[in-house]
Amino acid sequence: MRVAILGLGQIGGSVGRALVAAGDPWHVAGWTRSDAARRAAGSDGIEVASSARAAIGGADVVILAVPPLACLELLDEIAGPLHDAVAADAVITDVASTKVAIVDRAAERGLRFVGGHPMAGRDATGYAAAEPGLFVGRPWVVTEPDPQDAIARDRVGAVAIACGARVLHLGAAEHDAAVAAISHLPLIVSAALVEATAAGSDWPIAEELAAGGWASMTRLARGDVEMGTGIVATNAPAIAARLRALRVVLDGWLAELEAEPPDVAQLRHRLASARRVIADDPDGR
Repeated sequence: MRVAILGLGQIGGSVGRALVAAGDPWHVAGWTRSDAARRAAGSDGIEVASSARAAIGGADVVILAVPPLACLELLDEIAGPLHDAVAADAVITDVASTKVAIVDRAAERGLRFVGGHPMAGRDATGYAAAEPGLFVGRPWVVTEPDPQDAIARDRVGAVAIACGARVLHLGAAEHDAAVAAISHLPLIVSAALVEATAAGSDWPIAEELAAGGWASMTRLARGDVEMGTGIVATNAPAIAARLRALRVVLDGWLAELEAEPPDVAQLRHRLASARRVIADDPDGR
């Protein structure tokens, strides 16, 4: 099974390294603009192609391992100038954090496409952060093709399984609504916290005092700007819905804090209730 990976960052590189480690029948070709990534990937057993066209030639599966907006651009290229390089029965998939916009673009372009999203990752970026064991035991969302295409769906699922992941079949909209809550809303909240705090006149003092709590809450705001922009731009409606729900909850907290005096028992109850929801989650997701 020949797999072409367009983009060899942390996720694309991890997929490539995992498939190389899985051995036969997997053969991996990859393409990236980074010279350093090309050298490292080649030393890890990935066949490094000179271009996207060269990588996808003869591939059974083509994986788009780039940010969401770049995925849309690649789909346009694959349906256009690169179309003749794609094998007739090839399946195209992706590993991006949003699905509806990408699945819809592939359908508009008439491509044989199955959306994918491995739910794993680290703070670091680039091929140097790639790990062959990154996906072991983690969910890998595979969307249901429309129209139904069991062969394409199972081929993408086989890639996920070869990487050690467990396949989770979801609709694109169902996926986007869920990750808006547990991944994309936290990104917005992290950025908004920085904006609100840094705008205060006491920011220099606050910055000097900042420690672990601030670092944890602002970790997502420190991430890759292009990746974050693509996520927000391609899942805006679902994120907005979650943000409105959060605004209602924040208004409730504001009412609690502005009460004279604050109801200590109620504050304790709210904090304890939130803690119970996540207490059994060992990964802190």
